[in-house]
Amino acid sequence: MTSRNTTPLFSLPTDGDEARTSGTPVSDMAYRLAFGAIGWPWLLFSLWGGRKAEKRRLLERVGLREDALPNLGSWKADTGFLHRIVDAVEELCPANVVELGAGATSLVCAKALEQNGGGTLHSYDQHAGFVEATREWLAEEGAEARMAHAPLTASVQGWPGRWYDLSNLPETIDLLIIDGPPWSVHPFVRGAADCLFDRLSPGAIVLLDDGARPGERIVARRWRERWPQIDFERVSGSTKGTLVGRKRRSAEVIAFPQRPVPARSAGWQRAAMLALAFAGGWIVNATVGEQPASAASFIEEADASYDASQARLRMASQLESPLLDRREIASATGIDLPAIPAEWTLQDVQVYPSDHGPAVALVMETATGESVSMFATREETPAEKLPLLEKREGRSLAYWESGPFAYALTGEVGSDRVLALASDIAAGS
Repeated sequence: MTSRNTTPLFSLPTDGDEARTSGTPVSDMAYRLAFGAIGWPWLLFSLWGGRKAEKRRLLERVGLREDALPNLGSWKADTGFLHRIVDAVEELCPANVVELGAGATSLVCAKALEQNGGGTLHSYDQHAGFVEATREWLAEEGAEARMAHAPLTASVQGWPGRWYDLSNLPETIDLLIIDGPPWSVHPFVRGAADCLFDRLSPGAIVLLDDGARPGERIVARRWRERWPQIDFERVSGSTKGTLVGRKRRSAEVIAFPQRPVPARSAGWQRAAMLALAFAGGWIVNATVGEQPASAASFIEEADASYDASQARLRMASQLESPLLDRREIASATGIDLPAIPAEWTLQDVQVYPSDHGPAVALVMETATGESVSMFATREETPAEKLPLLEKREGRSLAYWESGPFAYALTGEVGSDRVLALASDIAAGS
């Protein structure tokens, strides 16, 4: 079986899983159960392997036949992540690529290398049979790679779960592709890939698939703390997000280009967003703890704007401005505001200063009479369109991103309710 076979819902069972289960720590089992309970929305998202047009463009980029990648999605890479790999190969023309988790990524990367300088792909996977089948698949497509079986028998200090038993690694790595092990080993297991970061050459790129999942978000935070010489950024354009890391050549680092997010069914997106809000909002805040500085600053500003807005409503001398002209606001402040539910009542619109320029605060009353405030500005946070949850005394705050803008919805309502309201707005933006 290879990545050209029909896509199953779950990843392949790891060699010897039954024999090793008895030796798995209870804490690891608990993490797997907890993240399994909240991770199913990402699994549903991953079933979509990408648009057919994007797949055709990908095949053309690397010179593959139209039927070379018949099945993508689920535990396999989607077209967005595969395009990222080709982008990196075209930019770096790497001499050595190391890949953790073989499959469609192996074929696409090998063909991209063939067209951009002919570097060497060192590919590792925990399934011996899958490695051999992938090696044969690549040969049929005229591609070459150093495929190796790397059973999950090793461990890396500071990271939970079993890790690849890697051998014959190159001394320097120009591109590191991380698409394994599966989260079922442990939600944080891919963090152990940093045992290879010392081998990264100046300017090297790290690509971590599934970067928007709760476990990988926590991994990214730890990597940022441990490896300040590598700039990490979570980018859109794939079903489960991609974390891109760049090792600095000098003080100047060029941002990895953003890839447009493919259009999806609005109904599916709205339903999935509601599920993702509860899964991501609860688990990320329960396990990460303190947020990065940029998110903390944004959250404090949003919370302060709520207090200021409520104070304005209580003061007779302060006149509310219930008129909302989104085009005028965009023209004057550069901030795009999402659409507000038609059944909500707008009470006040104000422009505030913030650490990152102008900010806009809207005070609204929901259809059920709840008073909430939305704060919007240009900011980078750990969230994407998936709202994350914060709590303050007597109130809840849910925040999300859309493009370069960050939004926060605050109100003296329950956590479940504010997540539901925020996810509804985020899904429509």
